[in-house]
Amino acid sequence: MSYKKIVIAGGGVLGSQIAFQSAYCGFDVIIWLRSEGSIGRTQPKLDKLKEVYLKAIEEMENNPNAWCAGIADSDNFNKEECVKKANAAYEKIKLELDLAKACENADLVVEAMAENADDKTAFYKKLAPVLPEKTVVVTNSSTLLPSQFAKDTGRPEKYLSLHFANSIWKNNTAEVMAQDKTEKKYFDEIMQFANEIRMIALPVNKEKSGYLLNSMLVPFLLSGLDLYVSGVSDPKSIDTAWTKGTGAPKGPFQIFDTVGLTTAYNIVLQYQKVPGLLSPLLKKMMMPYNFKKMAEVLKKYIDEGKLGISSGEGFYKY
Repeated sequence: MSYKKIVIAGGGVLGSQIAFQSAYCGFDVIIWLRSEGSIGRTQPKLDKLKEVYLKAIEEMENNPNAWCAGIADSDNFNKEECVKKANAAYEKIKLELDLAKACENADLVVEAMAENADDKTAFYKKLAPVLPEKTVVVTNSSTLLPSQFAKDTGRPEKYLSLHFANSIWKNNTAEVMAQDKTEKKYFDEIMQFANEIRMIALPVNKEKSGYLLNSMLVPFLLSGLDLYVSGVSDPKSIDTAWTKGTGAPKGPFQIFDTVGLTTAYNIVLQYQKVPGLLSPLLKKMMMPYNFKKMAEVLKKYIDEGKLGISSGEGFYKY
């Protein structure tokens, strides 16, 4: 494998992180965006990520508890080199509105768009005619299966999932999941790419909505959200019950604000519309949940511009 040019389709919370991490690790990175407005929303995320990486590097020097494995190994940490790489990553990332131009000579396209099946399908149909023959395509979808979109990519043998956790510079896992048409060669290449951008590559050997992380995380988040929309308690109390009762660093609403309420809303819609996403056990546990009310509450927050940390307010103010 000799990937060099990486295209990230979408500059949201994870799209911008994947772009910055890939650039930090020496890859040439272009973020394709749909509009000038998207540029206005993406550039501040990159500005913030530069600050986050530089601050993390500073803290890593004297605090083992602040270690970020996506940035450096503990046994050969070089602060000056890491700072240089973070500054270089920020400078080298390019933003592009022309999809064909963005994809010229691309080795890998990472689709990191919102969790909306129709939007993803439309994107892949637009992407297919402009891709070089060599290009591998992956989706960062958190719940949707790659087999749902494989045909629309025009290259099902070179298409699979590569799903990241949020805050990838410290939560450095990447789940790699193929679909039936994916050739093993490309599965192996994506496993290698994940390792090259300092992720722990985790193979998912069977298509599973939610992959590994979200198969466990999403039911937890929905449980917290249902407590709120059903009037059982408020977000702060629910978060406190979880963090103080388990020692976890964040409760469900703090996590919602971190990943973004738009992502949360799209996931709720998927569960509301397609009960088949749930395993029989989860269906028995979760079908009493008020998905309709969850969607209404999240939509209200989104309409008010309360998108989470990225907008300065979600369930909490920042």
